[in-house]
Amino acid sequence: MTLLTSPFAKEPPFQHGQTPRTAVLYCNLGTPDSPSTPDVRRFLSEFLGDPRVVEVPRLLWLLILHGIILRFRPAKSGAKYASVWLPEGSPLKIWTEKQAKMLHGWLGQRGHQVQVRYAMRYGSTSIASQLDQLKAEGTTRVLIVPAYPQYSATTTASLFDAVYDWAGKTRNIPELRFINHYHDDARYIAALAGRVKHHWQDHGRPDVLLMSFHGVPERTLHLGDPYHCECFKTARLLAEHLGLSKEQYKVSFQSRLGRAKWLEPYTEPTLIDMGQAGVKRVDVVCPAFTSDCLETLEEINMEAREAFLHAGGKEFQYIPCLNDDPAWITALSEITQQHLQGWPTQTPPDADALAASRAAAMALGAKQ
Repeated sequence: MTLLTSPFAKEPPFQHGQTPRTAVLYCNLGTPDSPSTPDVRRFLSEFLGDPRVVEVPRLLWLLILHGIILRFRPAKSGAKYASVWLPEGSPLKIWTEKQAKMLHGWLGQRGHQVQVRYAMRYGSTSIASQLDQLKAEGTTRVLIVPAYPQYSATTTASLFDAVYDWAGKTRNIPELRFINHYHDDARYIAALAGRVKHHWQDHGRPDVLLMSFHGVPERTLHLGDPYHCECFKTARLLAEHLGLSKEQYKVSFQSRLGRAKWLEPYTEPTLIDMGQAGVKRVDVVCPAFTSDCLETLEEINMEAREAFLHAGGKEFQYIPCLNDDPAWITALSEITQQHLQGWPTQTPPDADALAASRAAAMALGAKQ
């Protein structure tokens, strides 16, 4: 006799009358466990192996990825990670974890009894592992909050894929909600503007502010991805908030991979052109990144800096990401609270205080 094996993982037994519990899962892209070549190779294998990230014929890409890229790129990338690695670990992980803790505290102060966890799309602290843990704790509703302000299929949709993959292996799926984007949210824009203004208060203003967004292949725009448009809207709103004219800021895209045409203009060539054109000082801010990471600390603050200065520029200022800026945590918390509406999140009243209140009300009624 053939025994049928369930495709679903073992789950906690269902409890009738279970009190609804709400959680927030704050998700970022991910990071290697260390700058070592083996750890970087494992991370890149998962990241670059995602069909959302690289949209080319699958078999051809896997041959290129495992036959060429993963043989040579991990050591080079590992050296770059090592240049920004902190004693506590990866900057991206440090900031993401801190943001989740601060988000939990902010929501708690406003009476929301919700669990807040962080997860990574690739690498350790996976989305599936965090959802498993939340479910084991009795969570019945989960809000997925991306750390990406602008929506892209390469990032936001891939994150959602991981949630759906987990749900496909789960018998009793919690209620799920997703935040797609907040690229034009006034609170996010105000937090960005505040970050820039504080930097200018300490360091003065530049000749040009360059807003560098993470790049994606240009074909994604023609296939319907809104990322390009959302980046430019963020840039326009930020410039308006800062009172900048069109001549005082530029938009560019960084982190190009491969030979295909990506969204233009590219960040490093833009900086070289400015240096050669006589721009003395440029400030660079990266609005698509809410946490400092390899792409901001090494690619921008090291490589891009060198390119601008070598081209004739005199001063390069990198404006750090939002990280743990109070204005950003407030904005993130208010956006989260907005999407939690309708779910039971309020802290239940203290039982003794509630009983005393009822007794007082009954006593008052008896006197009347």
